[in-house]
Amino acid sequence: MSSRFPFPTLFFRRHWYWLVRIACIGLMAWYLLLLVMTPGNGHRVYGLSVPRGAGLSSVATELEQQKIIYSALHMRLLGRLRGLDREIRTGDYRLTDAMTPGQILEKMARGETDARRFTLPEGYSIFQAAELLEKAQIFKKEAFLEACRDRVLLNKLELPGKSVEGYLFPGTYLVGFHTDERSLITEMVREFRFRTTTLTQLLEQSDFDLHQVVTMASMVEREAVSIEEMPLISSVFHNRLRVGMPLQSDPTAIYGIRIFGGTVTRQDVQRSTPYNTYRIKGLPPGPIGNPGIEAMRAVLQPATTDYFYFVARKDGTHQFSRNLQEHNQGVQRFLRKGKKKGS
Repeated sequence: MSSRFPFPTLFFRRHWYWLVRIACIGLMAWYLLLLVMTPGNGHRVYGLSVPRGAGLSSVATELEQQKIIYSALHMRLLGRLRGLDREIRTGDYRLTDAMTPGQILEKMARGETDARRFTLPEGYSIFQAAELLEKAQIFKKEAFLEACRDRVLLNKLELPGKSVEGYLFPGTYLVGFHTDERSLITEMVREFRFRTTTLTQLLEQSDFDLHQVVTMASMVEREAVSIEEMPLISSVFHNRLRVGMPLQSDPTAIYGIRIFGGTVTRQDVQRSTPYNTYRIKGLPPGPIGNPGIEAMRAVLQPATTDYFYFVARKDGTHQFSRNLQEHNQGVQRFLRKGKKKGS
């Protein structure tokens, strides 16, 4: 029986070798061409988020759809040939349409994410955090502070008080392209919950609830320069609470007024605010900053002392005193202007 299309079949049988060779050359040319060709000149920028467990296939398809690369098939093939197809790392990457597939693959394989780092030092308040975030061009200051006071978010996170103050655990965080203010706050509070699990037994043995511990710890964190002095400073606050003395902590006098630092004036300590422990009895209504784990531990395990006063020496450490006479001598010795601290 003869074929209905004898010529093409006969031609292919006679010249199949050359046809296959031409096809291979064409595929090779396509492969090599796409190694250096890019869809654009860099004006198109795309923030790619690679979740945990994502494979090269889904990543390549997304980049083709966003016109960052010409061909998802080509990227998968390139990744396989270079052994990078299983090396893609989780993270956020800023990619442009002027990058070659090889450059994109190498960037993701090395884990060179473009997420920005944000570090919250121990003791810093939400106001200082907001300033750091704005300075790093991550979030606007007012937008972050608004999120810190978001009642819906506070209820979701089961936090007392009018803001997240005290519950943003100090440390370094990666802020990705799709991370907003509330997402970052949520992550920091979750870190707080995780890290404070080590204090559960101490908290159960304490007369304080968690909010009170965090509140006093924020004061200890602000007053102390060294971790070693934290239990001593904590003991002063505990002793004062026990006998009904005002705590008279300088940082509380200016919380919400200005950032703590430098001299606290007579006008500051006389100002009536809900946080000013020169004017109120007991602890302030909430934290004045975000303490670290050591400050919280110091509140739960204060040193056993009969100190009721402390004054800063010139090197930042403190002299602790049992009575007002000793304290006043320390003030005269270490503070030229008579600025009192913890008295």
